[in-house]
Amino acid sequence: MIPKETVDKILEAARIEEVVGDFVHLKKRGTSLIGLCPFHNEATPSFHVSVSKGIYKCFGCGKGGDSTRFIMDHEKASYPEALRYIANKYNIEVEEVVQSPERQEADQRRESLYVITARAGKFFQDTMWNSDEGKTIGLGYFRERGFRDEVLKKFELGYSPDSWDAFIETALKEGYKENFIEEAGLAIRNDKGRLYDRFRARVLFPIHSFTGRIIGFGGRTLKTDKKVPKYVNSPESEIYHKSDVLYGLYFAKKAIRDADNCYLVEGYADVLSVHQAGIENVVASSGTSLTSGQVRLIGRFTKNITILYDGDAAGIKASLRGLDMILEEGLNVRVVLFPDGHDPDSYVHKLGNAAFKSHIEKNQKDFILFKTSVLLKDAGNDPIKRAGVIREVVESIAKIPDSIKASVFVRECSSLMQIDERSLITELNKLRQGKLKTPRHEEPVPLPPPDEMDFGSEVRAVEQLQEREIVRLLLNYGHELVHWDGITDTYIAPYVISNMADVSFEDPVCKAIIDEYASRIEQGELPTVQDFIQSQDQRVADLAVSLISSPYVLSDNWYEKRKIYVKNETENMRATILGGIFHLKKRKVDDILKSIRDEIQNEKDEDNQMILMQRYLRVKEVEKGINNFLGSVVVK
Repeated sequence: MIPKETVDKILEAARIEEVVGDFVHLKKRGTSLIGLCPFHNEATPSFHVSVSKGIYKCFGCGKGGDSTRFIMDHEKASYPEALRYIANKYNIEVEEVVQSPERQEADQRRESLYVITARAGKFFQDTMWNSDEGKTIGLGYFRERGFRDEVLKKFELGYSPDSWDAFIETALKEGYKENFIEEAGLAIRNDKGRLYDRFRARVLFPIHSFTGRIIGFGGRTLKTDKKVPKYVNSPESEIYHKSDVLYGLYFAKKAIRDADNCYLVEGYADVLSVHQAGIENVVASSGTSLTSGQVRLIGRFTKNITILYDGDAAGIKASLRGLDMILEEGLNVRVVLFPDGHDPDSYVHKLGNAAFKSHIEKNQKDFILFKTSVLLKDAGNDPIKRAGVIREVVESIAKIPDSIKASVFVRECSSLMQIDERSLITELNKLRQGKLKTPRHEEPVPLPPPDEMDFGSEVRAVEQLQEREIVRLLLNYGHELVHWDGITDTYIAPYVISNMADVSFEDPVCKAIIDEYASRIEQGELPTVQDFIQSQDQRVADLAVSLISSPYVLSDNWYEKRKIYVKNETENMRATILGGIFHLKKRKVDDILKSIRDEIQNEKDEDNQMILMQRYLRVKEVEKGINNFLGSVVVK
């Protein structure tokens, strides 16, 4: 358990824009920062970060909270894990309790997998740097490839000894459990049920999560035996999902954001070589074909991807169609080819850093034009093949969401393919119209007759909105002083709570917040909005974030440009606060009056009817006062 004073220190240090900014590319808009939501797929930003309030809110999927909630949601972490992540980011020391093997077994499965992969990473590093076999074979291999020690240490590379169970034996001696070793993909069970090391006799490339934790490994054999696979990768696990991971992203994300471009290469060694050459905004797809999840991951930081291909023509043609998904996500794609069968790794080692960078700058081609030229070259003069090329290129252009960008490519491709631009536009429109066609017609659902409709639910919805309005006012203005009707020595929160003492809240989450205000005020304290944002009751935290967030913010120069004055609710706080109170009270009074009318109709005793009528008239007087304030005209 982390001491409260340490928790407070962590929460005070956390800057929402810095924590979220590690994961999402944010741009300033008005008083907010916006970006593409990391929790759902979107093309237009609906994810807002409020620096002043210390919260994030997506108005697309509804996710919201403070810095710790973001780490919990994004990394699927527990509250203590999120606090430790933020503490580490801001170099805040957290008292850690040494866990026994028994405690580790009782811990959450997910954390146990993180623990064992971290231990494996340390074991492989120690073996490479400190054992004779590791230094001779593993370290010798990397140095022979030209990798500097600082790069090897930065990426935490290692070596697994040529032994069936070197890591397993070490882990078991230290109290780690077989089931976690196996589930993390570090060991394989043979037909006889015996475990053996998955990565034996291989150099290891640890794969890091977005936050820098080791979640898997890629292992390369140094043997020449063709029966031995060159690479072995960690299998899917609870913490490692290949389709959502990019090798090197943890080390590249800041450079990608700064350069507004991401270099995409094929293998682990390519990432190391390009990074060592001084180009740090480079990632690889971790031994898998590029997925839409990986593209969206890049899209959080930049709209520009540059793919560094080796010179293998067959491999290039095979990957062209799959790369259309990058266009579909609205990203710009460029391609760089390396000559004579070189890949980025071999090219940089042969010609050096300067020549490598120069080659990239001089040989970048836009993906659509590159694809067109590659396919045309392959088609030659065959008219049928050329027609197929035209169709395939137009299919790629049709995936571009930006119509202006698409029209530019149509013009350039018509010149390359020597075909009339109007023909390409016609084909493009056909494809787009096909996308817009709905698969089937759905009949509208008929509304029930008026006498069967549930108007009670509408009334309850209105009441809930009015209750939430009171909570919104408390969260936003509770700490401001009342400055009306001669009152000068009280805050808005106790003023509202005292004036709502005769009102019962129906919405359970609103009631929980109102009760917390009342309880704390009675103790001489005034809760802050952060108390509710950081509430352990997730319903309370979610409601608090929703009520203090808005997707609509007027620009600083709105009045100068539009000459339209928009009144702010803070300009007349008396009307704002009392309006909220009296609107809710009016709804409650309406309910009371209806209830009394029902009682009068059902009451047979004349004396009791008279008592009820007197009560009804008193409540009507209350209603009259409320209506006078609200400016309502009551006919009856």
